Amino acid sequence: MTGTTAPRRGGRWIERWDPEDEAFWKESGERIARRNLLWSVVSEHIGFSIWSLWSVMVLFMGPEYGIDPAGKFFLIATATTVGALVRIPYTFAVARFGGRNWTVVSALLLLAPTVAALFVMEPGTPYGTFLAVAALTGVGGGNFASSMTNINAFFPLRKKGWALGLNAGGGNIGVPVVQLAALLVIATAGAGQPRLLLAAYLPLIVAAAVMALLRMDNLAPVRNDGGAVREAVRERHTWIMALLYVGSFGSFIGYSFAFGLVLQTQFGRTPLQAASFTFVGPLLGSLIRPVGGALADRFGGARITLGAFAAMAAATGVVVYASLQESLALFLVGFVGLFVLTGIGNGSTYKMIPGIFQAQALARGMSGEAAAAYGRRLSGASMGLIGAVGALGGLGINLAFREAFRTSGSGTAAFVAFLACYAVCCTVTWAVYLRRPADPARPDAGVEAKPQLTSV
Repeated sequence: MTGTTAPRRGGRWIERWDPEDEAFWKESGERIARRNLLWSVVSEHIGFSIWSLWSVMVLFMGPEYGIDPAGKFFLIATATTVGALVRIPYTFAVARFGGRNWTVVSALLLLAPTVAALFVMEPGTPYGTFLAVAALTGVGGGNFASSMTNINAFFPLRKKGWALGLNAGGGNIGVPVVQLAALLVIATAGAGQPRLLLAAYLPLIVAAAVMALLRMDNLAPVRNDGGAVREAVRERHTWIMALLYVGSFGSFIGYSFAFGLVLQTQFGRTPLQAASFTFVGPLLGSLIRPVGGALADRFGGARITLGAFAAMAAATGVVVYASLQESLALFLVGFVGLFVLTGIGNGSTYKMIPGIFQAQALARGMSGEAAAAYGRRLSGASMGLIGAVGALGGLGINLAFREAFRTSGSGTAAFVAFLACYAVCCTVTWAVYLRRPADPARPDAGVEAKPQLTSV
């Protein structure tokens, strides 16, 4: 029976899965998919919290640590880089080991950076040791890629925008949650007690792994497909969407990691004052991400993505003006607005990925389940690459801030560079996915822009 679960290779395996079959979906598929989505969100949420640990650890590092702002930005950038790179193997681990099995393993791996940070967070620790521990937290960034690949396989195309948006948004909330927890520790125990925050996450990590073990499933039809990976690498839309994801998610994670340090460095906020503001933007950006996916389901991902990038450029202009005027209030308004818009753009860009590849299948004469299977195959293979490159955008943001503060003591120059990047993303989105091609017969040119394919 389609959707039945059977013991296999030591875990819960569903042997057949056809979410595009509406009868199956209503009978049992939706219930199973939602259950896996719930516990995927929980595990990914903890992963994001651990990945973003150093966005708050640097707030605990006062003058006695002997690390200047440039050094702190580099710690954050190190965590961002590793988190981006491990997304590629994490994507393919789902097919190799099973989504449920890998969720358990990836959750337990979060214990390593958390325990390591417990040992080293004190003045006098060599900077190289801090760098090594910050690099370890990158494993939390990988959780996103495996989680999104897994959930993409569970849901039908018509539900992917909502499901992927909710999965990613629930995970993204791990960033403001760890920042709120840091605020609580600083406000009650003081900036000299980072170990309290780290200790609180140890039982949460174990609980996430246990619930994934008990409540999630593996999908047997999901297989490592070397041909799909090679095809995704050759496919220009993989790299175009990676560029757009640099603009959306790269901005979200880069700003999330850097926000508190920017407030401390540019506006002279204390650790408590910085922590009081840091969580607001990432929280709103995370909560709005499912809305971006739902809007993309209804109006088309490309349209929502273009609007998000245009608005992000406008918000960046506000931030540049506020920086020049040294207006903290206006700076906060513009920066929080940026977070909200990155959340919308994150949801809409990820909705575009399966739609683009299914659109290509239709343009090549496929139909029905064949087109849906092709879309799942290529979108699953491309998501790891897109997610990894997109997360590297966070590295670029932190390095840009590091250079701007090192040379001028202000982040204004970095924001001007970000404004130019959003202009490029606007142009690419319109030119590739919305503009009608002059020659519709050109190979794959503009297939996503045809009226019947506006869900892209």
